[in-house]
Amino acid sequence: MKADKIIKNAKIFTSDLNNPQATALVVKDGKFVYVGDEAGLAAYEGEVTDMGGKFIMPGIFDSHVHVTLPVGFAYAPESERFACNGKQEALDYMADYIGKHPGQQCYRFILEKKFLNGENLTKEDLDAICPDAELQIQEGEFHSVWVNSRVLERHGITDETPDPVPGLSVYERKNGKLTGYIIEGSAEVRIVLDGSMDLSDEQIDAALQSWIDFSVRNGVSAVFDAGIPGFPEFHEKVYQRLKEMDKQGKLPVYIDGCYVIAANWQAEEGLRELKRLRQEFDTEHLKVHTMKIFMDGTQKIHTAAMVTPYVDVDEMGATAFNKEDLATLMVKLNEEGLDLHMHTVGSAASRVALDAVELARKEVGDKFRMRVTCAHLEVQDDADLDRFAKLGVIANFTPWWHSGDYRLWASWLGEPRARKLFRCKTLWDSGALVTWSCDNVVFAFDLWNPYLGMEVGMTRHITEKTNAPDFTRSAEVLPPEDERMSIEQMLLGYTINGAKQLGIEATKGSITAGKDADFLVFDNDLLTAEHEGFSRNMPKEVYFSGKKMK
Repeated sequence: MKADKIIKNAKIFTSDLNNPQATALVVKDGKFVYVGDEAGLAAYEGEVTDMGGKFIMPGIFDSHVHVTLPVGFAYAPESERFACNGKQEALDYMADYIGKHPGQQCYRFILEKKFLNGENLTKEDLDAICPDAELQIQEGEFHSVWVNSRVLERHGITDETPDPVPGLSVYERKNGKLTGYIIEGSAEVRIVLDGSMDLSDEQIDAALQSWIDFSVRNGVSAVFDAGIPGFPEFHEKVYQRLKEMDKQGKLPVYIDGCYVIAANWQAEEGLRELKRLRQEFDTEHLKVHTMKIFMDGTQKIHTAAMVTPYVDVDEMGATAFNKEDLATLMVKLNEEGLDLHMHTVGSAASRVALDAVELARKEVGDKFRMRVTCAHLEVQDDADLDRFAKLGVIANFTPWWHSGDYRLWASWLGEPRARKLFRCKTLWDSGALVTWSCDNVVFAFDLWNPYLGMEVGMTRHITEKTNAPDFTRSAEVLPPEDERMSIEQMLLGYTINGAKQLGIEATKGSITAGKDADFLVFDNDLLTAEHEGFSRNMPKEVYFSGKKMK
């Protein structure tokens, strides 16, 4: 058989458990037609490339990213990131900045809530330092924002405005009056992405091209886009551009898209919209068949839903659905051949999700076919760890998060729970399908690096050797140390497991005869590479569907 590409003398990690390693492969018409030893190459004709022992692996899957949301952030006015020691120092810093930069219509800052030392900013505080312009301060995790009165007025948010998701996504009030603190995406996204609907096609395409270029350089061949809460029209506007780019042959990366909801009252409309988007966006590299639910929030701002209360405040967070309503939605999604992906940071959020799967499976029996994914999984109750495998729920982790000072978590959760974070290996060993992701909301690509995820997944800390921003450094290994993964597990989670989450394992995710020829070539052997500093790896060559991209 005449072949397009013949490779020999390579160390090939196939991600195919039936044929885990090979030394040779053959590509024809964008597909692998042979994977095995060099003796099998005799059946093929064409130029043979001797790889000299170089390492080859499948294209990488990032199973929870944000493609559409960062487009809006790319054109938002620049935000000034700062740290402080308490509320007054924060106000002084911003007042000084505003004084030195007069005349702006909107001032934007980024501040970690922890730097307020337990205090909170109010709209009255912000009005005092910025009475004549809009002022917003995005919390560092991008799940809440402080604003002054001018922002509230222009967006029509009053004391009588109902909370988008009571108990989870809210306009904070004191004595019935708005404080100016807005919590979670359904309430805040339209504010922080203000003006995004006015972006031109050319602006959107340019931002998307930066992401495509990054993906090609790093060998990311497929992603799950986790969408935008509370701003579906901008989300769809970006999908329209992705669709057009794909028609023009400018979208080489496969995108599995979604429609986002954050409350049970949005379920029926969400289902209708998801079915519409499935028909609207169905090109070679863009598909939409997944509903995304923000089941809870984050631990930093205590909106992650917990089985037992936080230790610093007598709160447990809240979930967007109860198990019965979620099970009802799952049955409907299953009937339509649609999938479900959920943001589940806290132990109660994933428990409700698991309980709902159990109820839905009891109702539909063997007809239950949908893929259910729980993402992030920072804290799991011991009683739920074996349920993922038993119920067939996919566990998606963001491994570059698996580092840091557990004492900060201990201040929220207490030390026993803080020593049981991100138990990905426990879930892996239980037989659950585990996938990996970067989950970032801005096109600052140092934290999108899949090799950073691989490194921290293996080490659970970020050292001076790590290719990562300085603010992420962590001197100690995050407990429990025995949750560190092997390189083989990281590679499988970033390849075939990701393909299974997206439902395209028949065509992608492993170097297997008959599948799309997505593969990466490295000068060094990733299986034996030093774990610390692993994030500095980069493919020498990248092939998508047999075409050399890099």
